Amino acid sequence: MDDGHHHVGCGEVPSDTMKRSVALKRIVDWRLLLFFAPVWLACIANGQSSDDVHISPAEVMPVKGVPTLNPNGGSFQVNVELVLVPVSVSDHMNRSVITLKKEDFTLYEEDKRQEIRYFSAEDAPISVAILLDVSQSMSNKIDTERAAIVEFCNNANPDDEYFAIAFSDRPRVLANSAHSVDDVEKKLIAVEPGGPTAMLDAVYLAASRLRSARHKRKAIVIFSDGGDNASRYTMREVKSMVQESDVQIYAIGLFETFFFNTIEERLGKRWLSEITDVTGGRTLTVNNRAKVPAAAAAISRELRNEYVLGYRPETTSAGRWRRIRVAIASSVNGEPLHAYYKRGYLAPGQ
Repeated sequence: MDDGHHHVGCGEVPSDTMKRSVALKRIVDWRLLLFFAPVWLACIANGQSSDDVHISPAEVMPVKGVPTLNPNGGSFQVNVELVLVPVSVSDHMNRSVITLKKEDFTLYEEDKRQEIRYFSAEDAPISVAILLDVSQSMSNKIDTERAAIVEFCNNANPDDEYFAIAFSDRPRVLANSAHSVDDVEKKLIAVEPGGPTAMLDAVYLAASRLRSARHKRKAIVIFSDGGDNASRYTMREVKSMVQESDVQIYAIGLFETFFFNTIEERLGKRWLSEITDVTGGRTLTVNNRAKVPAAAAAISRELRNEYVLGYRPETTSAGRWRRIRVAIASSVNGEPLHAYYKRGYLAPGQ
């Protein structure tokens, strides 16, 4: 059944070279766009960031607009032979469903059914950036956040690669790929909250670091109430960047009341969903503190339980956004299943 919507130290700004790589990276998205199937299956060649690479929030946004993400900017031509669509599936209780077969999926591009030529349901390794909101607004939720981090790490695979970023007035890299998941957990739960919130800058930093991650599969997990009042990047800029990247973003939204003190808090739920949905991830909004650790554990397991569907498009429509839709024929105990996936891709330009 088709689910038409989603449910529910400091570093330095990336150099001009790094920014240019964002524009290039968008057309080599392994998950969705431009990989030749044989090459994709055989090629793994990403380096690893050094411990000394950081981002300076003071320079995060050198100019207005997003010149490095200009769709009319320089790019190189690549023939699309196989479009790869990662899909995660959950039941009505937000539990991952990992027993589906190729026949359970139907895939469309621009409302035209496509033949699924590649199907995978393997537990592939992944590189994950964990983003922890330690701003002043999280002071009364910090114990809940810490419990969620513990559960997330308890369900993590030690063979995966993890980064840790805490953010308040600016993002701070606490741990990189050289640290074990236990080290990541210890560093995150030791941070004390305080200051304004620069969530969007933290997302930008995480996506930038993941460009040189060890594994092809990449994800960002955000623990936050979604507010932002200190970032140099705008929501529009960050959404454009992550939509055209090869990273999926998930969020655990911590909310307990319908009465918010600031506009940032009122917009928090919407902001988190806007960021996660365009990447094929999702936001879990949790209104009960007792349920937050379980939600974090579920996301940790879901990161590795993902299907990949591949098809050959009949036309590339260079430079145009191509819409994708995935339908699921199965259900569990009569309850519908929910599919989470990136809803389209930008066909490579000339």
